[in-house]
Amino acid sequence: MTTTTIVARWHTWAGDGHERLVLEEGPDGILAESVLQLQQQQGAAYSASYRIACDGSWRTRKVKVGLIGGSSRQVELASDGNGNWTDGASGALLPHLSGAIDVDISATPFTNTIPIRRLGLKLGQSKDVSVAYISLPDLAVTADLQRYTCLEPGRLYRYESVDGGFVRDIEVDEHGLVVTYPGLFKRI
Repeated sequence: MTTTTIVARWHTWAGDGHERLVLEEGPDGILAESVLQLQQQQGAAYSASYRIACDGSWRTRKVKVGLIGGSSRQVELASDGNGNWTDGASGALLPHLSGAIDVDISATPFTNTIPIRRLGLKLGQSKDVSVAYISLPDLAVTADLQRYTCLEPGRLYRYESVDGGFVRDIEVDEHGLVVTYPGLFKRI
């Protein structure tokens, strides 16, 4: 198997931010690297980058998310792919993330691709997943319960925040990358 490289770009729905992602899928796993430039609701702009490594089954193994400029704060996480997480820098166990297989970074549509590809849901199937949720720009890491439902295989999935009531039908391309995430992101 050869390595496939995809470059994807998104704008925020309001047009006040954008992202550029390079995704490599190969025999040794998946690597996603991206840079984001965004506006907070209060108006302050910030830039961030992330690097996510998954195994060949789309289970998240390593995550590094950081702010660019200023304090250059960052978060590093590592997972065994079975729901056990550690701090990537110190090696300390993170029991509050126990059971999470996926990662979700608040400011990017890419992290929806991870469970969509990993789960391989058939028409009408739903699955609840626990994720390591990283919010930007504060870099807080929490556990979050989410649900994915396949509305049209390989094209349309419903995302639900189980505890928060947030629901969106997400259109994806043949690679599982978001094309339209109503109210949040549009693919360029």
